[in-house]
Amino acid sequence: MKSLVIIPTYNEKGNIEKIIGRVSELGFYILVIDDNSPDGTGKILDRLQMTNDSPRSSESGAGKLQIIHREAKLGLGTAYIQGFKWALERDFDCIFTMDADFSHSPECLPEFLKKLTDFDLIVGSRYVPGGGVRNWPIRRKIISRCGNMYAKTILRFHVNDCTAGFMGFRRKVLEKIDLDGIKSEGYGFLIEMKYRTYKLGYKIFEYPIIFTNRTLGKSKISKNIIWEAIFLVWKLKLRIK
Repeated sequence: MKSLVIIPTYNEKGNIEKIIGRVSELGFYILVIDDNSPDGTGKILDRLQMTNDSPRSSESGAGKLQIIHREAKLGLGTAYIQGFKWALERDFDCIFTMDADFSHSPECLPEFLKKLTDFDLIVGSRYVPGGGVRNWPIRRKIISRCGNMYAKTILRFHVNDCTAGFMGFRRKVLEKIDLDGIKSEGYGFLIEMKYRTYKLGYKIFEYPIIFTNRTLGKSKISKNIIWEAIFLVWKLKLRIK
């Protein structure tokens, strides 16, 4: 199955070359969506694409590494929606989402791909047996645990790690979801994608991962992102039947 990994970036100059190298070695196509990073991430991406062995063609999708440069910081949700649409316009069978900062281990991708033969959405989960977090302060652990329990309880679905950003979708799931109808960002977007998949009746599997706190660059988490997710859970419950 032809597989694409979508990696959104904003100020990831310390990580981007290494993460692309690791994912490329595993044989996956890569689409990086950069939100006009002021630290020069976009320039590094252009250099990597020019030295890539495959043809450079961001419109045809011929090269193993493709780049979308956006004009401003437009957010995680819109980046992934744009990436999903890009993938659906081409012949990708499986589409993965992951962070650029090595919080998500690229070595899990082949296992995700295997699981997609039996399931429709794979979630890299911190909150199933075998999963966990590393190098997190206690405050963040508490917020994450409580937030996931809150979303799971209100929405009444079985996913333990609702806010996980490491995911793998079969093409048919993204074709069925109304991508234009998704307006949420950050954690809210990650919750909404899983909940919509669940409500459509697709099979979801939580694959245990160890989430490692970034060592380079700054976290993109903000209070606004957290509050949006809290209110979104109720909107989803009332709107999606």
